[in-house]
Amino acid sequence: MSEAIKEAEAQCRLSAYQEMPMQPAEQAVTTLAVTRWRQGEVTVVADALAQEVPIAFVYNGISHVVMMATPADLEDFAYGFSFTEGIITARKQIYGVEAKAIEDDDGQLQGIELHIELATEQFVLLKAQRRNLTGRTGCGLCGAESLQQVFKHPGMTASAPTTLDASVIATALAGLQSQQPLQQMTGATHATALADKQGNIVCVREDVGRHNALDKLIGCLLRQQVEWSACWLDHWVLTTSRASYEMVQKVAMAGGQVLVAMSAPTALAVNLAKEYGFLLVGFARAGQCVVYSGELGQTS
Repeated sequence: MSEAIKEAEAQCRLSAYQEMPMQPAEQAVTTLAVTRWRQGEVTVVADALAQEVPIAFVYNGISHVVMMATPADLEDFAYGFSFTEGIITARKQIYGVEAKAIEDDDGQLQGIELHIELATEQFVLLKAQRRNLTGRTGCGLCGAESLQQVFKHPGMTASAPTTLDASVIATALAGLQSQQPLQQMTGATHATALADKQGNIVCVREDVGRHNALDKLIGCLLRQQVEWSACWLDHWVLTTSRASYEMVQKVAMAGGQVLVAMSAPTALAVNLAKEYGFLLVGFARAGQCVVYSGELGQTS
């Protein structure tokens, strides 16, 4: 080994792993002093920033993927990502999740490893189809080895979709605003929520990445042992982001049939929604929205 390589490795050497507790989203914040310019006045103020760190998924001791994500609700993330990627099909196939922080010699957080204890059968299947990829926020294809890996087929029969009208969407949008603590503090995160047919928000997860927020939501429901077929008769998914094809696909992997987005869908997302028989709504606002697939109900 050359001296240059040895020196580079020494500079990148990390300290021992540190066990870390699972934390909620509102704790994933860094506060810095910043200079604010407003109407000609300059002031120094404290500003809250959302944390974004590399999260490595390690299955039975073997690293599988690295995602840039908010270091919160990590157990939900482990379950949800494993489920929507088809690594597991049921909660019981994960025996445990342990988070380990990786710090440099100065004690600065460099990343987090999620050590996931996977059932033997699932681990064998994972090794057979293993791919090495590095994910980035907003990117769901990094490292795919073939076009066949792009589209995943839902493993369960979809339920009949919940019937929604515009007033229900407006109710959910209003309720979601108060349940995004990380967004309120930083202005930098997406949220994905499960709402019921009256528009009540049941569960919310936040992350700097929209895909991650959805994985965390699905993981939370999976850990609560939600019966998917019954869940989707009365519930639907709301996201503050745009609706990419992968957002549609992840909801479909869990058997859902409704996705409402506050921003636009992509053309591929619309095509996929029509193929799945989805209700896909974009540009959701109080009193207005655009329906791209399926139909909204009419308020009587």
